[in-house]
Amino acid sequence: MPKTSFGIRIENELLEKLDKIVSRSRYLQTSRSEVVEAILTYYFNNHSHEEWTRKLIIKKREGKL
Repeated sequence: MPKTSFGIRIENELLEKLDKIVSRSRYLQTSRSEVVEAILTYYFNNHSHEEWTRKLIIKKREGKL
């Protein structure tokens, strides 16, 4: 399947958590991009993503997430 690259900005706290996952998965020789793609794949395959995303954005903006 073709892939597209794009840049994102995330909070440092999330970056630390992402790097921890990558570090603990060293035996898989994975990258940040591969971990993020796996998370997004799970998310889109297991949630009603439009409504769920809307709720997450609202919670994030209200400082509740």
